[in-house]
Amino acid sequence: MIKVECQAQLLVRDADGREASLTDVVPLLTLVAEEGSIAQAALRRGLSYRHAWGLLREVEARLGGALIAKSRGRGSVLSELGEAVLRSQRLCGERLQGNLQALASEVASDLNRWLAPNAQNLRIHASHGYAVASMVTALVADQVPVEIKYRDSVDAITALTRGECDLAGFHLPLGEFRSACADAYRSSLDPQRHVFIHLTRRKQGLFVGRGNPKRISGLADLARPDIRFVNRQPGSGTRLLIDLLLTRIGVDPERVNGYASAELTHSAIAAFVASGMADVGFGVEPAAHHFGLDFVPIADEDYYFACDRAQLEREPLVSVLNRLRGDAFKEGVARLAGYDPAECGEVVELADGWAGQHLAL
Repeated sequence: MIKVECQAQLLVRDADGREASLTDVVPLLTLVAEEGSIAQAALRRGLSYRHAWGLLREVEARLGGALIAKSRGRGSVLSELGEAVLRSQRLCGERLQGNLQALASEVASDLNRWLAPNAQNLRIHASHGYAVASMVTALVADQVPVEIKYRDSVDAITALTRGECDLAGFHLPLGEFRSACADAYRSSLDPQRHVFIHLTRRKQGLFVGRGNPKRISGLADLARPDIRFVNRQPGSGTRLLIDLLLTRIGVDPERVNGYASAELTHSAIAAFVASGMADVGFGVEPAAHHFGLDFVPIADEDYYFACDRAQLEREPLVSVLNRLRGDAFKEGVARLAGYDPAECGEVVELADGWAGQHLAL
């Protein structure tokens, strides 16, 4: 089985059409920030000092500004432009991560059909999540052909009912809004035909800058005129939850600056806040920590995969359940901030999942 990677690259062109890759210079800039020295950064990258300077100067010439500055007592540091280049590459990667991973898996699946025509691809349509990504990585390592598409929770469930996927990933909050959120999926699933596989319990909350400079304490602060919010896309389980939470506290979404914005993944939301393009976002805790943000917990929720009951004892779902129930996978998920894999791999009847009462089959 072959693996395919798909990556985004940022190119900058000057007025004469000459170009340079911002993406290629980002690892060097990262090391300069860590080491405080171009020479040490070059050494760690396996480059000569002259070659490292050449890369930096080529990009500087295209941008028309310095990437490195000298600081008394600190050696070489990144200029404000250098910091902006790092943020731009990170923002690009995180905003496109889900789509690029999905595209790569589709290309790999198509090629593997020719190389191994009898292999059974595991087709996953799922709301974005860190435990989902961990599962895909683990299955690929086990030589299980996986085709992943990150999409809205409602779209994922619809794809399952149409026979377009084997696993449909979605999430339901604990507490008062569980039934309302479940109504978005309930009519599409048949208790006789479908069951849930529990993946993890996780926390969702607000992403704010390190030290919480805007003093954001809860969702009511989203209505403040000095707050810029970045939102998830309509149809996502997270967007549905935010709508319900704001309605409960009497905040009109029309009063929230940025409520009409739409990003596909938790990582993209965190990247937006970390870049300074927004003051606050909403998503799962690992995304906040990955970008050095503070996290204000708001809600706990269960993440499930819906699937056909008849497929549980057949490949590739047998391999999925074996992986999810293994200690190694559970330990990896437990290391994700705010994630609890205690019930990972449990098969749950629909009625129990809707109610949040898990009785393993």
